[in-house]
Amino acid sequence: MLRLARENPSSGYRRIHGELAGLGIKVVASTVWEILKDHGVAPSPERAHTTWADFLRDQAGALLAYDFFEVRTLTGARLYVFAVIEHATRRLHILGATAHPIGPWVIQLGRNLVMDLEEAGSQARFLIRDRDSKFTATFDAVLADAGIQVIKTGIRIPRMNSIMERWIQTCRRELLDRTLIWNQHHLLHALREFETFYNEHRPHRTLGQAAPLRSLPDPSTVPTGNTRLDIRRHDRLSGVLRDYQHAA
Repeated sequence: MLRLARENPSSGYRRIHGELAGLGIKVVASTVWEILKDHGVAPSPERAHTTWADFLRDQAGALLAYDFFEVRTLTGARLYVFAVIEHATRRLHILGATAHPIGPWVIQLGRNLVMDLEEAGSQARFLIRDRDSKFTATFDAVLADAGIQVIKTGIRIPRMNSIMERWIQTCRRELLDRTLIWNQHHLLHALREFETFYNEHRPHRTLGQAAPLRSLPDPSTVPTGNTRLDIRRHDRLSGVLRDYQHAA
């Protein structure tokens, strides 16, 4: 009885009573209610309450998150980068960068994102975003037409979009804080390199040290004696990013 209540938080005592009857266990409904109450099991509406963390875990395979973040060039110009990340796979999409993130530009990026997701066969159904005024009703409508529901975060609660916020920190620490950005063209070039590195090479603890677009190879035997592995280093952006591979 307690197991049924634990594994089915939306089931009330009468539903649990019915499951027991289907199992051939004869007990009156009031007894089920009393046993659940004595063990501190809350009524089903309270047990069925879904926290934000539960929602993120349960819907990870259908979740996207996106945001703008600001980058300053050497001349002091302010550029805005628009990026999207898939929760389950951690795959990153750099959609664009501009000094003027006006409505039509953002809407076009939304259309580009929908096309990218369709080509990749994505099953995304929800997209988390903040309440920035750059995201217009038309932008949300473009996603709605593609079957993607927009979920807005609370006011000044960045942790509701924690995976996207964490990626922005990673991008700053591993790329932007180590690179002098000259202009918009240079920024996009650096971000495209980071996108490829992040998706195809960078290990992710959440993925068991695999990358979003690269699964781990079959484990090899540990070399012994004087056996030497021929590992080649590939530098990106003059060594700001590095990945390692076996020589062909």
